[in-house]
Amino acid sequence: MFKFAAVVALAGALLSGTAVAETAKPTVVLVHGAFADSSSWNGVVEILRKDGFPVVAAANPLRSVSNDAAYVSDVVASIAGPVVLVGHSYGGQVISTAANGHDNVKSLVYVAAFAPDAGESVADLAGKFPGGTLGAALAAPVKLSGGGVDLYIDQAKFHDQFASDVPAEQAALMAAAQRPVTDAALNEKSGEPAWKKLPSWFVYGTGDKNIPAAALAFMAERAGSKRTVVVEGASHVVMVSQPQKVADLIEEAAK
Repeated sequence: MFKFAAVVALAGALLSGTAVAETAKPTVVLVHGAFADSSSWNGVVEILRKDGFPVVAAANPLRSVSNDAAYVSDVVASIAGPVVLVGHSYGGQVISTAANGHDNVKSLVYVAAFAPDAGESVADLAGKFPGGTLGAALAAPVKLSGGGVDLYIDQAKFHDQFASDVPAEQAALMAAAQRPVTDAALNEKSGEPAWKKLPSWFVYGTGDKNIPAAALAFMAERAGSKRTVVVEGASHVVMVSQPQKVADLIEEAAK
Protein backbone atom coordinates (compact mmCIF):
# COMPACT_ATOMS: atom_id res chain seq x y z
CA MET A 1 0.00 0.00 0.00
CA PHE A 2 2.81 2.34 0.95
CA LYS A 3 4.69 1.68 -2.26
CA PHE A 4 1.55 2.28 -4.34
CA ALA A 5 0.88 5.57 -2.55
CA ALA A 6 4.48 6.65 -3.09
CA VAL A 7 4.28 5.85 -6.80
CA VAL A 8 1.03 7.82 -7.12
CA ALA A 9 2.58 10.77 -5.28
CA LEU A 10 5.67 10.66 -7.49
CA ALA A 11 3.55 10.47 -10.64
CA GLY A 12 1.48 13.40 -9.44
CA ALA A 13 4.60 15.44 -8.79
CA LEU A 14 5.99 14.64 -12.24
CA LEU A 15 2.71 15.51 -13.94
CA SER A 16 2.52 18.73 -11.94
CA GLY A 17 6.06 19.61 -13.00
CA THR A 18 5.19 18.88 -16.61
CA ALA A 19 2.13 21.10 -16.39
CA VAL A 20 4.24 23.92 -14.95
CA ALA A 21 6.80 23.51 -17.74
CA GLU A 22 4.08 23.55 -20.39
CA THR A 23 2.46 26.71 -19.05
CA ALA A 24 5.72 28.56 -18.32
CA LYS A 25 6.04 31.79 -20.28
CA PRO A 26 8.78 32.03 -22.89
CA THR A 27 11.91 34.05 -22.25
CA VAL A 28 11.98 37.32 -24.14
CA VAL A 29 15.43 38.20 -25.49
CA LEU A 30 15.71 41.88 -26.44
CA VAL A 31 18.43 43.01 -28.84
CA HIS A 32 19.13 46.73 -29.16
CA GLY A 33 20.32 48.39 -32.33
CA ALA A 34 22.93 50.94 -33.30
CA PHE A 35 23.24 54.20 -31.33
CA ALA A 36 21.32 52.64 -28.43
CA ASP A 37 22.10 50.24 -25.58
CA SER A 38 20.28 47.68 -23.43
CA SER A 39 18.77 50.40 -21.22
CA SER A 40 16.64 51.49 -24.18
CA TRP A 41 14.44 48.48 -23.31
CA ASN A 42 13.94 49.47 -19.66
CA GLY A 43 10.29 50.50 -20.02
CA VAL A 44 9.45 47.34 -21.97
CA VAL A 45 11.37 45.13 -19.51
CA GLU A 46 9.44 46.58 -16.58
CA ILE A 47 6.10 45.71 -18.19
CA LEU A 48 7.14 42.23 -19.32
CA ARG A 49 8.54 41.32 -15.91
CA LYS A 50 5.39 42.59 -14.20
CA ASP A 51 3.41 40.28 -16.50
CA GLY A 52 5.54 37.29 -15.55
CA PHE A 53 7.91 37.01 -18.49
CA PRO A 54 11.59 36.17 -17.99
CA VAL A 55 13.61 38.80 -19.88
CA VAL A 56 17.19 39.13 -21.11
CA ALA A 57 18.28 42.45 -22.63
CA ALA A 58 21.38 41.35 -24.52
CA ALA A 59 24.35 43.67 -24.99
CA ASN A 60 24.66 43.74 -28.78
CA PRO A 61 28.36 44.28 -29.66
CA LEU A 62 27.55 46.25 -32.86
CA ARG A 63 30.78 45.08 -34.53
CA SER A 64 29.54 42.97 -37.45
CA VAL A 65 26.38 41.07 -38.31
CA SER A 66 28.13 37.70 -38.16
CA ASN A 67 29.85 38.45 -34.85
CA ASP A 68 26.80 40.03 -33.24
CA ALA A 69 24.48 37.24 -34.39
CA ALA A 70 26.90 34.61 -33.05
CA TYR A 71 26.84 36.33 -29.66
CA VAL A 72 23.04 36.50 -29.55
CA SER A 73 22.89 32.89 -30.76
CA ASP A 74 25.02 31.89 -27.76
CA VAL A 75 22.65 33.75 -25.45
CA VAL A 76 19.67 31.90 -26.96
CA ALA A 77 21.47 28.56 -26.66
CA SER A 78 21.96 29.16 -22.93
CA ILE A 79 18.21 29.46 -22.31
CA ALA A 80 16.14 26.39 -21.48
CA GLY A 81 12.65 26.62 -22.95
CA PRO A 82 10.99 28.72 -25.62
CA VAL A 83 12.33 32.13 -26.65
CA VAL A 84 10.83 35.19 -28.31
CA LEU A 85 13.56 37.16 -30.08
CA VAL A 86 13.04 40.92 -30.34
CA GLY A 87 15.25 43.27 -32.32
CA HIS A 88 15.39 47.05 -32.65
CA SER A 89 16.78 48.76 -35.76
CA TYR A 90 20.04 47.02 -36.82
CA GLY A 91 19.18 44.44 -34.14
CA GLY A 92 16.51 43.18 -36.53
CA GLN A 93 19.17 41.92 -38.90
CA VAL A 94 20.98 40.35 -35.95
CA ILE A 95 17.94 38.38 -34.73
CA SER A 96 17.11 37.35 -38.31
CA THR A 97 20.46 35.54 -38.35
CA ALA A 98 20.79 34.52 -34.70
CA ALA A 99 17.49 32.60 -34.65
CA ASN A 100 18.67 30.14 -37.29
CA GLY A 101 19.38 26.69 -35.93
CA HIS A 102 17.50 27.19 -32.65
CA ASP A 103 14.31 25.16 -32.29
CA ASN A 104 13.45 27.01 -29.07
CA VAL A 105 12.99 30.34 -30.88
CA LYS A 106 9.25 30.47 -31.50
CA SER A 107 8.70 33.98 -32.85
CA LEU A 108 10.40 37.20 -33.92
CA VAL A 109 9.41 40.78 -33.14
CA TYR A 110 10.80 43.69 -35.14
CA VAL A 111 10.71 47.05 -33.35
CA ALA A 112 11.44 49.84 -35.85
CA ALA A 113 13.81 47.21 -37.20
CA PHE A 114 15.43 45.98 -40.35
CA ALA A 115 14.37 42.58 -41.68
CA PRO A 116 16.79 42.02 -44.57
CA ASP A 117 16.48 39.25 -47.10
CA ALA A 118 19.50 37.20 -48.15
CA GLY A 119 22.09 39.40 -49.84
CA GLU A 120 20.74 42.68 -48.40
CA SER A 121 22.43 44.97 -45.90
CA VAL A 122 21.04 47.58 -43.53
CA ALA A 123 22.57 50.27 -45.73
CA ASP A 124 20.81 48.83 -48.80
CA LEU A 125 17.40 48.91 -47.12
CA ALA A 126 17.91 52.34 -45.52
CA GLY A 127 18.38 53.83 -48.98
CA LYS A 128 15.63 51.86 -50.71
CA PHE A 129 12.95 54.44 -49.87
CA PRO A 130 13.22 58.23 -49.50
CA GLY A 131 12.84 60.02 -46.19
CA GLY A 132 15.72 58.81 -44.03
CA THR A 133 18.04 61.54 -42.70
CA LEU A 134 20.55 59.53 -40.67
CA GLY A 135 23.51 60.24 -42.94
CA ALA A 136 23.34 63.98 -42.39
CA ALA A 137 22.99 63.50 -38.62
CA LEU A 138 26.16 61.44 -38.12
CA ALA A 139 29.18 62.84 -36.33
CA ALA A 140 32.68 62.59 -37.79
CA PRO A 141 33.65 58.89 -37.93
CA VAL A 142 36.01 57.58 -35.24
CA LYS A 143 38.91 55.73 -36.85
CA LEU A 144 39.71 52.40 -35.21
CA SER A 145 43.30 51.29 -34.71
CA GLY A 146 42.41 47.83 -36.03
CA GLY A 147 40.87 49.25 -39.19
CA GLY A 148 37.45 50.58 -40.10
CA VAL A 149 35.45 53.28 -38.33
CA ASP A 150 32.86 53.66 -35.59
CA LEU A 151 29.77 55.74 -36.31
CA TYR A 152 27.89 57.92 -33.83
CA ILE A 153 24.98 60.31 -34.17
CA ASP A 154 26.02 63.93 -33.53
CA GLN A 155 24.83 64.60 -29.99
CA ALA A 156 23.43 67.99 -31.01
CA LYS A 157 21.25 66.26 -33.63
CA PHE A 158 20.39 63.13 -31.63
CA HIS A 159 17.07 64.31 -30.18
CA ASP A 160 15.55 65.35 -33.48
CA GLN A 161 16.99 62.47 -35.49
CA PHE A 162 16.66 59.50 -33.16
CA ALA A 163 14.26 60.26 -30.32
CA SER A 164 12.05 63.23 -31.22
CA ASP A 165 9.13 62.01 -29.08
CA VAL A 166 11.29 61.50 -25.97
CA PRO A 167 11.76 64.36 -23.46
CA ALA A 168 14.82 66.46 -24.33
CA GLU A 169 16.63 65.74 -21.04
CA GLN A 170 16.19 62.00 -21.48
CA ALA A 171 17.31 62.19 -25.12
CA ALA A 172 20.45 64.08 -24.04
CA LEU A 173 21.36 61.23 -21.69
CA MET A 174 20.73 58.70 -24.46
CA ALA A 175 22.93 60.73 -26.83
CA ALA A 176 25.83 60.77 -24.39
CA ALA A 177 25.54 57.03 -23.70
CA GLN A 178 24.89 55.89 -27.29
CA ARG A 179 26.73 52.79 -28.49
CA PRO A 180 28.58 53.16 -31.81
CA VAL A 181 28.22 50.78 -34.73
CA THR A 182 30.91 49.99 -37.25
CA ASP A 183 30.46 51.07 -40.84
CA ALA A 184 31.23 47.47 -41.81
CA ALA A 185 28.27 46.15 -39.80
CA LEU A 186 25.83 48.40 -41.62
CA ASN A 187 27.14 47.23 -44.98
CA GLU A 188 27.42 43.50 -44.26
CA LYS A 189 25.09 41.39 -46.37
CA SER A 190 22.55 39.17 -44.67
CA GLY A 191 22.36 35.42 -44.97
CA GLU A 192 19.12 33.44 -45.18
CA PRO A 193 16.77 35.14 -42.69
CA ALA A 194 14.84 33.32 -39.98
CA TRP A 195 11.67 35.31 -40.72
CA LYS A 196 11.12 33.04 -43.73
CA LYS A 197 10.52 30.15 -41.33
CA LEU A 198 9.30 31.79 -38.11
CA PRO A 199 6.22 33.95 -37.48
CA SER A 200 7.02 37.63 -37.07
CA TRP A 201 5.39 40.77 -35.69
CA PHE A 202 6.31 44.40 -36.48
CA VAL A 203 5.88 47.75 -34.72
CA TYR A 204 7.19 51.14 -35.83
CA GLY A 205 6.36 54.83 -35.83
CA THR A 206 5.48 57.17 -38.68
CA GLY A 207 7.97 59.73 -37.31
CA ASP A 208 10.99 57.44 -37.74
CA LYS A 209 13.85 59.37 -39.36
CA ASN A 210 16.40 56.55 -39.31
CA ILE A 211 14.33 54.05 -41.28
CA PRO A 212 11.56 55.55 -43.46
CA ALA A 213 8.09 54.26 -42.59
CA ALA A 214 7.70 53.08 -46.20
CA ALA A 215 10.76 50.83 -45.79
CA LEU A 216 9.43 49.41 -42.54
CA ALA A 217 6.03 48.73 -44.10
CA PHE A 218 7.71 47.02 -47.06
CA MET A 219 9.75 44.73 -44.80
CA ALA A 220 6.76 43.87 -42.61
CA GLU A 221 4.64 42.91 -45.62
CA ARG A 222 7.45 40.93 -47.22
CA ALA A 223 8.00 38.96 -44.02
CA GLY A 224 4.31 38.12 -43.75
CA SER A 225 3.90 39.96 -40.45
CA LYS A 226 1.20 38.40 -38.26
CA ARG A 227 0.33 41.88 -37.06
CA THR A 228 1.90 45.25 -37.75
CA VAL A 229 1.38 48.10 -35.30
CA VAL A 230 2.00 51.57 -36.70
CA VAL A 231 2.28 54.27 -34.04
CA GLU A 232 1.41 57.72 -35.35
CA GLY A 233 4.28 60.18 -34.87
CA ALA A 234 6.53 57.77 -32.95
CA SER A 235 10.26 58.12 -33.47
CA HIS A 236 12.89 55.48 -34.13
CA VAL A 237 12.93 54.60 -30.42
CA VAL A 238 9.27 53.63 -30.20
CA MET A 239 10.17 51.18 -27.41
CA VAL A 240 11.30 54.13 -25.28
CA SER A 241 8.41 56.46 -26.01
CA GLN A 242 5.67 53.80 -26.29
CA PRO A 243 6.80 50.85 -24.12
CA GLN A 244 3.26 49.58 -23.49
CA LYS A 245 2.45 49.24 -27.19
CA VAL A 246 5.71 47.42 -27.79
CA ALA A 247 5.31 45.16 -24.76
CA ASP A 248 1.74 44.31 -25.78
CA LEU A 249 2.91 43.18 -29.21
CA ILE A 250 5.73 41.10 -27.72
CA GLU A 251 3.27 39.40 -25.39
CA GLU A 252 1.01 38.68 -28.36
CA ALA A 253 3.92 37.08 -30.17
CA ALA A 254 4.70 35.06 -27.05
CA LYS A 255 1.27 33.42 -27.10
